[in-house]
Amino acid sequence: MSTTREQAPGDRGPESHGAGPGAVPSESDGTNSVVSARVLPLSGETGIVPMARDFTRQALYDWGWLPAATAEGRAACEDVLLVVSELVTNACLHAEGPEGLRVSRTAKVLRLEVSDLGAGQPAPRTPHRAGRPGGHGMFIVQRLCLDWGVVRAPGAVGKTVWAELAAPA
Repeated sequence: MSTTREQAPGDRGPESHGAGPGAVPSESDGTNSVVSARVLPLSGETGIVPMARDFTRQALYDWGWLPAATAEGRAACEDVLLVVSELVTNACLHAEGPEGLRVSRTAKVLRLEVSDLGAGQPAPRTPHRAGRPGGHGMFIVQRLCLDWGVVRAPGAVGKTVWAELAAPA
């Protein structure tokens, strides 16, 4: 069974590859500092998409975003869970499986990071064909998120695909 750990603010964890585009700002201004983060190791696990969703859902409960008081808040939480599913599924299909999931939050932004050992570069399929099966994952991520990207450590195998959503209200 996987183990998780709550991270202290600013603790990027072992699977993180450093700051990149969209990195959470430091605590210097106090407005967008990391309040809390959790890490779920996924390497070698089975049933990882539902495991990742459950892990993220529990974080949303623990952080007070679920149960949501409004329909908008519930929809925002469902968007977070959908993005987790898409990022983890992409790592399963295109990158030999995910190594880990990191969920962190600031007062205004929730950041999801899925690390894997793959060399590929995720991108929304263009042109997007809504009526065809498959190929919608990164299109969905792009549509639901404030921003997303890929961080690679120089000389290291793999990458971290990150996505940021507005914090559920």
